[in-house]
Amino acid sequence: GASLIFPFHSKGPRSLHAVSHHSFHTSCRSTNKQDLYDVLGVPRTATQKEIKKAYYQMAKKYHPDTNQEDPKAKEKFAKLAEAYEVLGDEVKRKQYDTYGAAGFDPSQAGGGSGGQQYWRAGGTSVNPEEMFRKIFGEFAGTQGFGDFNSMFEQRPEFVMELTFNQAAKGVNKELTVNLEDVCPRCDGKGSEPGTKVQHCHYCSGTGMESINTGPFMMRSTCRRCGGRGSIMTTPCVMCRGSGQTKQRQTVTVPVPAGVDNGQTVRMPVGKKEVYITFRVQKSPVFRRDGVDIHSDVLISVAQAILGGSAQVQGLHSTIDIQIPPGCQADQKIRLQGKGIRRMNSYSYGDHHVHIKIRVPKKLTNRQRSLILKYAEEEAEVEGTVNGVTATDKGRRSLV
Repeated sequence: GASLIFPFHSKGPRSLHAVSHHSFHTSCRSTNKQDLYDVLGVPRTATQKEIKKAYYQMAKKYHPDTNQEDPKAKEKFAKLAEAYEVLGDEVKRKQYDTYGAAGFDPSQAGGGSGGQQYWRAGGTSVNPEEMFRKIFGEFAGTQGFGDFNSMFEQRPEFVMELTFNQAAKGVNKELTVNLEDVCPRCDGKGSEPGTKVQHCHYCSGTGMESINTGPFMMRSTCRRCGGRGSIMTTPCVMCRGSGQTKQRQTVTVPVPAGVDNGQTVRMPVGKKEVYITFRVQKSPVFRRDGVDIHSDVLISVAQAILGGSAQVQGLHSTIDIQIPPGCQADQKIRLQGKGIRRMNSYSYGDHHVHIKIRVPKKLTNRQRSLILKYAEEEAEVEGTVNGVTATDKGRRSLV
């Protein structure tokens, strides 16, 4: 199925590029420690959601697996983990806000349990790798940290054109997409079928290597095998060893009834998720206002004066409406429950019919004579009527 995403905010991975750039102190035991809020690039009034999002973005930028060219990335990554360990816990955060880094004691704030010391500052102790895994999923083990990239990938985005009626009533519509998927030749292994792979002796087949940098120890993706645990001797000729190929697929998108222009759904395609944004065409008949729709109906002068009935086009069928006597131009007739279905609900909006009076441009002699007779009797007229003149008694007569 598809889950709806309203365009009230940026959509998850779309905001990953908005990474703030901040300076980091490189000393682990500096007496002039950088403020933890500055480390994450958030104000002191930030919500927990904003703090987590900032850590997510900065940790992605400085994670050793995605930033191997920066020799200080590991230390910056560890500093981010320390900042999040404190600010991501409301109890520790309050204590830090009160006493600052100098007086902060995590053991009194529910933290600082025993175990391996990865990085210490101001009394805190945190394993950066474990912190990252804990928040954003367990990626270690057989797959290694090489799969972190998939976590930060920009999900593919596609645009689907819809008619007004398709968007209002919902539809199952096919969409052709080109996506990276498991290579059909090597089944994602990356090596040419029938060839052997060599066991990586650098990491003993685990796909991970341990790096001791002094203040802390990090386990990172093996630089020799790229986290696979093995080395290919003959890469697959179709995917060139990546295990992925671009494949054309046709998927059926369940467009929910009531979707609006610019709204987006997130739906799975194979092992991936894609975003689909809807572009809704304008209707020649209907105008939309949330779940309500508006349309016009033309009636004659006689219908407006005497009343009667008319037919209007509805979303699902033709609807008969009653015209009340003395109906005015732009008067609205409300058809309750004949609008668009509310999202995640069984209720519907309304259909508002706007009355438009069709004034004839040409009259027969008989019609003109009758209208002039009527004009003679008409009492409330501002100005004059062509062909009719007023008398001393206030009545008008034909010219």
